[in-house]
Amino acid sequence: MPALAGLRARAAAIGSRELNLAPGRGGRLPCAAMSLEREIVNAPAAPAAIGPYSHAVRAGELLFCSGQIPLDPSTGQLSGDTAAAQARACLENLRAVCDAAGTSLARAVRVTVYMTDLSAFAEVNDVYATFFETEPPARVAVGVAQLPRGAYVEIDAVVAL
Repeated sequence: MPALAGLRARAAAIGSRELNLAPGRGGRLPCAAMSLEREIVNAPAAPAAIGPYSHAVRAGELLFCSGQIPLDPSTGQLSGDTAAAQARACLENLRAVCDAAGTSLARAVRVTVYMTDLSAFAEVNDVYATFFETEPPARVAVGVAQLPRGAYVEIDAVVAL
């Protein structure tokens, strides 16, 4: 990964100066060096991880939340019989992860919704809208063949701290 090492060295060297993204075209943007430190966030109110991953990782001023499937935090069992009900459970679990990190799901900057049946998009969208009533984050919706434990929906997020 020499290219990555070069980028890290360049970022460290420029600190809070400008990064030339388009040489010769005046493509300079102000930037600050991002800390490469990271902190694991465990969320006791969210379902336990079902694999070798953390609920979230704090890096710089961002929180990278692992995907949440609709597990009931108290039983660890799948919750919700419809894509809409499962989307609500996923978002509630993400809210618990954000709370544990000292931020709010309302501060999400990017959300990815994974669905096994995109024909349920409208009902999932209706639930999603209740969590982000104003200034919703950027979002991607992806159709997938399968999700863990037979879930219909999984949602992850990148959240500002």
